[in-house]
Amino acid sequence: MIGFLVGEAFRDLRRAGRVAVSAIVLIMLSLGAVGGFLLLADNLGAAVSSWRERLRVIVYLKAEPSTASAAALVKRVEAMPDVAAVRYVGRAEALAALKQVLGKEAGAADHLSVNPLPASLEVTPSTHGATPDGARRLVERLSTLPEAEDVAGGVEWVDKLARIQRLVTLVGLGFGAVLAIAAILTVTTATTLVLHARRHETEIMRLVGAPEVTIRLPLLLQGMVQGLLGAALALGGLALAHHFLAPKLAPLMAVAVGLAQVSFLPVAHIAAIALAGTVLGALGGLMARGRRNA
Repeated sequence: MIGFLVGEAFRDLRRAGRVAVSAIVLIMLSLGAVGGFLLLADNLGAAVSSWRERLRVIVYLKAEPSTASAAALVKRVEAMPDVAAVRYVGRAEALAALKQVLGKEAGAADHLSVNPLPASLEVTPSTHGATPDGARRLVERLSTLPEAEDVAGGVEWVDKLARIQRLVTLVGLGFGAVLAIAAILTVTTATTLVLHARRHETEIMRLVGAPEVTIRLPLLLQGMVQGLLGAALALGGLALAHHFLAPKLAPLMAVAVGLAQVSFLPVAHIAAIALAGTVLGALGGLMARGRRNA
């Protein structure tokens, strides 16, 4: 029975001809667009998570405290909400770090008559404190410290990157939805053509007592096959594009958002794209059946 239904579905697919091919292509384009935007959004999300883990709020102090005062200040800041860790950086350590950053140009710092760098506290926010709202509140609390001259952090940059990630996801879903509607309508047209082509055969099957599911299920399977083929082609195209383009884009992503490598779609998204293609095709088959009943 299953073999008969699957055979009928593939035969109906051949009957639909170019219209069925057009439906597969449209499903491929819609899911390829969604997959491409999801791939970009996933990598931007990884960059956002990485930046949040490395996020530090720097409290520049008015004067360099004594060892005991610095230890007491660190304990006081560690007790604040949304603070995971605190590290005191003295003026000498700050200058040494600057020389390391300057590399070959570090000799220029040796000509300074005095150390111009202030002492500071390097504050690591907690998970909640690394969110945009949590970080803003943390900066406000740190700014009230009597010892604080200025407070700086990279919260705005992480927040902007997170907004770009959400925008990319929404644009991808919107663009894919438009193409998906066109794909469903094309599958519906292909299935309707099959209904018309086999109308005499269908009537004969009803006359000999064939169950209605035997008549209609191949039409649904035909749409599902078109959707699954479109999804497979979309995923194959994305895999090829990632294989050839990811190594070339990796240096740019590293400089732009600090991402070491461009990852492919996770298994959950691959399965979702395959399921979405099957559902798109099934919807097209169901709509054609409804039109016929009408």
